[in-house]
Amino acid sequence: MPAKCDICGRTSAFGNSIKRRGKAKYLGGVGRKITGITRRRFRINLQAVRAELPDGRRTRLRVCAKCLRSGRVTKRSKRVVPQAAE
Repeated sequence: MPAKCDICGRTSAFGNSIKRRGKAKYLGGVGRKITGITRRRFRINLQAVRAELPDGRRTRLRVCAKCLRSGRVTKRSKRVVPQAAE
């Protein structure tokens, strides 16, 4: 199962991890030197939530935190149990 948001389709992004050595010039050194660059992944913050879809169905979705904060997902309301008539 891919790490992908069910609402916006966002997936993990790629970037670089940079290793440095030395002391910064403003601290009295001769400057920082790059000793290695490797690829890395920025993984998205996926949350499994129970949500209500626009057509009224209730289902479980894997949604990124950005969609949750922006209000793109309506969380499922509690199911009301009818009281027995006496």
